[in-house]
Amino acid sequence: MAVVKLPNTPGPIGVFDSGYGGLTVLRELRRLLPQYDYLYLGDNARAPYGSRSFELIYQYTREAVTYLFQHGCHLVILACNTASAKALRNIQQKDLPVLDTSRRVLGVIRPTAECVGNISRTRHIGILATAGTINSNSYNLEINKLYPDIHVEGHACPMWAPLVENFELDNEGTEYFVQKDIQLLMDKDKDIDTIILGCTHYPLLLPLIQKHIPKNVTVIPQGRYIASSLKDYLFRHPDMAKKCTSTGTCRYLTTENNIIFDRSACRFMQHDVQSQHIELTEYNMPCEY
Repeated sequence: MAVVKLPNTPGPIGVFDSGYGGLTVLRELRRLLPQYDYLYLGDNARAPYGSRSFELIYQYTREAVTYLFQHGCHLVILACNTASAKALRNIQQKDLPVLDTSRRVLGVIRPTAECVGNISRTRHIGILATAGTINSNSYNLEINKLYPDIHVEGHACPMWAPLVENFELDNEGTEYFVQKDIQLLMDKDKDIDTIILGCTHYPLLLPLIQKHIPKNVTVIPQGRYIASSLKDYLFRHPDMAKKCTSTGTCRYLTTENNIIFDRSACRFMQHDVQSQHIELTEYNMPCEY
């Protein structure tokens, strides 16, 4: 099958997540870079990605990225740690050369890894994330490429993202899992002084997290660092910045029922959200692989 020509006119910055967590990143992007247009896509109907296979996460992420490209995005941010860990490299190396070599897909792991070198004093870092992200060892590899002296310890929190998705943020059951998982991480390495929240859902649990971490430990929510990294990236790549439209708009797409999405998304964004329902399938793909 021949490759379908993608639109070449400037368009919004695409932001993709498996569910709602990427909205915490979008909120920081819009706060720091309000002039740009954004197109958010949440694959809520197939969330969560955390426990799915490498192959399925890659397929789903590729479908979403292609959809955003087809709808005008030249730059897509994978605001999902699992997709960044399990799909980003394949998309960059295998798919972009076929789809369009001028387009870019960026993840959230590298910008987060870059910031820890100036934060940790003990050089012992903890990661709280989904099983998929932890099992990929992506943070360990990325941090140690930048800072070989840092010891990284990870712990999977399989209950956290579903609890956030269902807005069970402040009940006793949620607090039990937050306290338990933090303790299990700290038991692995008592010298940890910095914890990365390696899932974009987790900032909504920050009050509970802060309640149960040791007082000498710094917690890193990702949004602000990803936004700062994107600002720097666009400054260093003015050719890409020119391909991103700047009228300050934001549109929302979801594979879930849009009314359900809007009701939950407004709690992440802290304002009303109106989304559009879409379908993501292999039929959206412009070429065969």
